[in-house]
Amino acid sequence: MKKCAFSLSLALLTALSIGVRPAAAQLGGLTGALNKAATVKKIADLKVTDAEERQIGQAVSDKIVETFGVYQDANVTKYVTLVGAVLAIQSPRPGLDWQFVVLDTEGVNAFAAPGGFIHITKGLLGLIKDEAELAGILAHEIIHVTEKHTVNAIQKGDTIKVASDEVGSAGMAQSLVAKMVEKAYSDILNNKFSRNDEGEADEKGVQLANKVGYAPSGLSAALTKLSDRNKDAKEPNGLFASHPQLKDRIAKIDILIKDKKLAATATVQPRYAKNITFDAKPATALATVAEGSRGLAGSSDEKKTDDTKTADAEKKEEPKKSGGGMFSKLRPGGGKQAEQSQTVASAGARGVNPDRDAVGGPNKKRVPVKIGPSDIAEFQKGIA
Repeated sequence: MKKCAFSLSLALLTALSIGVRPAAAQLGGLTGALNKAATVKKIADLKVTDAEERQIGQAVSDKIVETFGVYQDANVTKYVTLVGAVLAIQSPRPGLDWQFVVLDTEGVNAFAAPGGFIHITKGLLGLIKDEAELAGILAHEIIHVTEKHTVNAIQKGDTIKVASDEVGSAGMAQSLVAKMVEKAYSDILNNKFSRNDEGEADEKGVQLANKVGYAPSGLSAALTKLSDRNKDAKEPNGLFASHPQLKDRIAKIDILIKDKKLAATATVQPRYAKNITFDAKPATALATVAEGSRGLAGSSDEKKTDDTKTADAEKKEEPKKSGGGMFSKLRPGGGKQAEQSQTVASAGARGVNPDRDAVGGPNKKRVPVKIGPSDIAEFQKGIA
């Protein structure tokens, strides 16, 4: 890290320029500088504040939007936001500034970024066919946020080294925030949630959807569609593709519904069909970017040293903070990252992870949505 390297160089220069000092004194000063430069804290011991979580999430969301673009349809965005809103206000963290973004890609996927940012792709909206399925997916992603799965996983993994001057009374330095953003973005894009985190998101998400009035089987129905879509895939593909196997998760959801006596029945299929009028494309028909061009695991970005990644991150614009209550600001946030080059390939020929690597749309502008308590209350009346 540049700061530590500069401090050490300064200590060496000082020791060499005052040769009249006793050798022991010179050595003691150098040892102190070395110890200070090497002092680190464990990231697992850090307290990530709600404001820092939000800052990380905003920056991650900006990167996801830059990767896939935003589907420029205000009606679809408002519809998804309303479904998300009725769930979010019944979640464990209703006071977050929840924002729901429809990504402009035919890839079938969804991403939850820390602090209240939920993303769902146009492709996934085209795959599912009723509102209960949408609610099941959004509730699953909402629980990833409420339980802080991404931030907790980064801290438990302890892969980020924290310099002594990166944490103080004012909180995390921007260099440390940048490290967490890069790690969170990579983990989220690769669906790197643990088996326990996925299980918790399934269990609590199903119960959240049921609490609002949606059929709790919506999530398992969506997972079944994903299983059918991926039946010929040689490797895990896209959403919910890693931990554990889809069939095991579907079975556990069915058992949970019986054990908890979850009895809500609303699917709201007509309203879904009215708002979502397109279908998903087969995975083999998707245009995809070249492997490694998005800084995913195994790419050239992942192979950079920590110092290089930190230096790169520091060159980027500081992520914007976002505040306000859910009803005053329930809309996608702002922000923009630098344009990235994408080499298009044939998903059918590559056959690796087409839903994750699907080409995104060119428009990065978020679609603003304004809704209030009365809009949510009126929308909720239709969940029957």
